[in-house]
Amino acid sequence: MSKVTWKPGTMIYPVPAVMVSCGSEKEKRNIITIAWTGTICSDPPMAYISIRKERYSYDIIKKSREFVINLTTQSLAFATDYCGVKSGREVDKFDFLKLTPIPATKINAPMIKESPVNIECKVTQVIELGSHDMFIAKVLAVHADESYIDAHGKFHFESAQPICYSHGEYFGLKKPIGKFGHSIMKKKTKKRLSENKRNGKR
Repeated sequence: MSKVTWKPGTMIYPVPAVMVSCGSEKEKRNIITIAWTGTICSDPPMAYISIRKERYSYDIIKKSREFVINLTTQSLAFATDYCGVKSGREVDKFDFLKLTPIPATKINAPMIKESPVNIECKVTQVIELGSHDMFIAKVLAVHADESYIDAHGKFHFESAQPICYSHGEYFGLKKPIGKFGHSIMKKKTKKRLSENKRNGKR
């Protein structure tokens, strides 16, 4: 297979498309859509977001040093796109999109009720990189919509129809193609899992 060589660029796709809420007062609250985000440590749990300096949310988060990562779904696709192209200087996105701000438990920034997962974050470090600055943060709390939690306490995020972003487009996620560790799974384990799936067990 031949290769075409391009200049260095951001080619790690797909990526999450999340709505980040910030600001402690109605006049300063905002939602910004972020694609440059992710987990950077599991113990302690830490995440990051990268934001351009000129974005309205940049100064809000740099001053408050807190934000909420709200995961997105197919039903939130319009809102996700809108919050990425419309500035909070011009419109209150909560009001315009009829999204519900609800109190977080550890920080002052609001969470988005309609999101299936809300992740409260406290900034520990800001790194200037170039086009974007990276906000490294500790995860202080995670909230999951109980409608996606089964009787055994398992969270089924796939039922929320999550979305991702790739090269300027949003995509829904389809059925899983493998389970973590499936490449070294024993035959009897595969058989048991297959039987459980046929019987409606997860």
